[in-house]
Amino acid sequence: MSSFLNRAVIAGLSLMLVTACSSMGGSGSMGGAGASAEVVSELNQAGDRVFFKFDSSEIGTEARETLGRQADFMKKYSDLNFEVAGHCDERGSAEYNLGLGERRAFAAKKQLQSLGIEASRISTQSYGKERPAVEGHAEEAWSQNRRAETVIKGSSDN
Repeated sequence: MSSFLNRAVIAGLSLMLVTACSSMGGSGSMGGAGASAEVVSELNQAGDRVFFKFDSSEIGTEARETLGRQADFMKKYSDLNFEVAGHCDERGSAEYNLGLGERRAFAAKKQLQSLGIEASRISTQSYGKERPAVEGHAEEAWSQNRRAETVIKGSSDN
């Protein structure tokens, strides 16, 4: 299956999960505390995750474009706060991957800040290799797990 098709399937399944969890009163794996299912869906459509090359926290061209759409979304919903979570593939030690995930989350946050988003609205978290988006032991899975994922954490008036 092509990488594009994998991403499309994952995005579709994620949207279904968010919609199902939102209708049950939960926030889903995409976050959404204090946000409607429609707002969470809008973030997903803008692109809620960016991907990284192996052992890198450098923001590439595609990630820069996605983060630009995220920044536009964040400006539209200026009352919301966000978390950027850094993730890694399964290779490397748990400690190393926690550090790499932190660098990825921080790189995404810095890019969002450079696009006019206040630092106080964005927290960062590293999950290292503990929360893979895709199970597997090959590049097809690893490439989907090397990511920074943006989730809605709630309203600033909470």
